[in-house]
Amino acid sequence: MTRIAISGTGLYIPPDRITNAELVEAYNEYVRAHNAERAEDIEAGRLTAQLKSSDEFIYKASGIRNRHVVAKDGMLDPETMCPRLPERPNNEVALSAEMGIAAAKQALEAAGRRPQDVDGVICAASIFQRPYPQIAIEIQNALGIQGFGFDMLAGCSSATFALQSAADMVAQGHARAILCINPEINTMHLNLRDRETHFIFGDAATACLLEPASGADGANAWEMVSTRLKSVYSNNIRNNFGSMNRFDPSTQFNADKLITQSGRKVFKEVVPMVAEFMLEHLAQQNIPPSQLKRLWLHQANINMNRLIATKVLGHEPTPDEAPNVLEEYGNTSSAGSLVAFHERSSDLAKGDLGHLCSFGAGYTAGSIILRKLH
Repeated sequence: MTRIAISGTGLYIPPDRITNAELVEAYNEYVRAHNAERAEDIEAGRLTAQLKSSDEFIYKASGIRNRHVVAKDGMLDPETMCPRLPERPNNEVALSAEMGIAAAKQALEAAGRRPQDVDGVICAASIFQRPYPQIAIEIQNALGIQGFGFDMLAGCSSATFALQSAADMVAQGHARAILCINPEINTMHLNLRDRETHFIFGDAATACLLEPASGADGANAWEMVSTRLKSVYSNNIRNNFGSMNRFDPSTQFNADKLITQSGRKVFKEVVPMVAEFMLEHLAQQNIPPSQLKRLWLHQANINMNRLIATKVLGHEPTPDEAPNVLEEYGNTSSAGSLVAFHERSSDLAKGDLGHLCSFGAGYTAGSIILRKLH
């Protein structure tokens, strides 16, 4: 079997940035107005008053202090609580494609490759701005890549599922190289009126170029030693938005058309599932956890990551062993583990082993063991 490598990575971060303090100020003003408008029902016990949020609550619950977004306008308006951005005409590049193109160009440059060296594009994300034409094909066209492109949905593990698929295709000779791109505009399904989730998401795009390890001469190329995928059905993270929503006008705009989650249940179920999944994968490859130099985990919750890393490594991780990019970027869904990999992998030495793992809605989990080539 042909050995496959990630020969280059890229990252696009939107310039607009929102701090916890800004988010909390808008949310608490919304709560004040909401409770005031319903004061009589709240006083009579017919309704429960909504609780205010705080920077301390957000940071303790998640480890997030900031997030970058594609459209700050509207998000901090207590009467809007939704990003506002003019719709682009069909003859302009879509925003998610534009983000993906920026990340892809970085990945190509890092790998020392040109678009004509690539045969395929997989665009994988937890949510897309449209079903068709596929964003991957739009990116393929913009970059001038011959071959194929398709979109893939696998929740917060979309990136690792795409990497597994691309690795298989390159290994079997279906393509010389494939770009895996993850344009995550998570603010499009963020409920800014929900105290439990209003702070979690940021927007970002990542990209990886996959090709045979034998020719991967990028300065930060990593061999994909082994990959594993897992899925277990759960309603604990759910989004009911879809084209059939218009069939029932009475529920068309309900809150469940944005992200909903039972955070405590997710925490309780996902932590052991992911830790066991990673340990089983390492055992199958006869790799003791002590040989791992770094873990790049899904960037959703610092407390969850600390527990998973502790179970995998056998001790509480140092910031170097399990880097956290949550504080600045928030939860960027499937892009998160690759943001951490992009920013915190080049300092390791030739032959060092690392473990990249994503997990989330579905539930899904993707595990990739990596070895630095140069």
